[in-house]
Amino acid sequence: MLVLTHDDVRQVLDGQEARVLDAVREAYLLHAGGRTSLPHSVFLRFPGKERERIIGLPAYLDAATATAGIKWVASFPANHERALPRASAVVMTNSAETGRPEAVIEGSVISARRTGASAALAAGLLANPATPDRAVSLIGCGLIQFEVLRFLRLTCPQVAEVTLFDRDDTRAADFAGRCTRAWPDLTVRHARDAAEALAAHRLVSLATTAVRPHLDTRGCRPGTLLLHVSLRDLTPEAILAARNVVDDTDHVCRERTSVHLAEQLAGHRGFIHDEIGNLLRAPENDVRRDPDRVTVFSPFGLGVLDLALARLVQDDAAKAGLGVPVPDFLP
Repeated sequence: MLVLTHDDVRQVLDGQEARVLDAVREAYLLHAGGRTSLPHSVFLRFPGKERERIIGLPAYLDAATATAGIKWVASFPANHERALPRASAVVMTNSAETGRPEAVIEGSVISARRTGASAALAAGLLANPATPDRAVSLIGCGLIQFEVLRFLRLTCPQVAEVTLFDRDDTRAADFAGRCTRAWPDLTVRHARDAAEALAAHRLVSLATTAVRPHLDTRGCRPGTLLLHVSLRDLTPEAILAARNVVDDTDHVCRERTSVHLAEQLAGHRGFIHDEIGNLLRAPENDVRRDPDRVTVFSPFGLGVLDLALARLVQDDAAKAGLGVPVPDFLP
């Protein structure tokens, strides 16, 4: 058994954005090709606590090194008041040959970066080369948005301006400072409210802690792409009016996501137009976002993405001598 800490994971992944994007892309392609096993995520909720949850994401990935495993990730938004991160996670990998556990890996960096890479991959895939996105609005100014922006710098390199909105002005200001330190060439602006941020640009990322819909898209520009990372911001009516791309239809139509609520309202799933894995396999001219209406990408967050990055981390860490081997962990 190999135990890898947060610092070990950072040592492997920092500066490796291109490899992370490649790993996420390959995981989506393998999933679209039927080379994964992906049971539904398990949500552990707590009586009287609407926002807190711990989610188990089991998965199997038939990659070059076949891997099974699970991510166990907690989301406790009130942790900000305790000076703690909202999310914490651990990933355990297992041998696909023997089933025996191989590694226990601190998972918050893996979880955040696969989420950011997934959203940015969709933004690049659904970009219009004739009118590239040169600015993005970020609604919600937490760790996930920073990772979205990190990977947008690769998939949408023309983005030079960021408009921010967060209900907490201090958090928005801190986020702006972090952005300008990381990318001094970026122009960072602040919106007065979410509606102004939605209307500011044709590329928008939503990553909040909302548990029920609170936004419509009537103020969005024609041709806007919404990266609906937090899954519960948009009204069902907004989903039904949009062109919708998801990561996995069965997974995203669960747990009262906006897409799930739209399915309940419509009585069908015909408003979901495609899955990202299929688009990655499609000819380039078949991948486009609608120039006349809003396109929404709603990624439920698939455990195969976590496994893909966990495998990368585990293999690189072992080569570099990182982590703590525990040879007597198993009988």
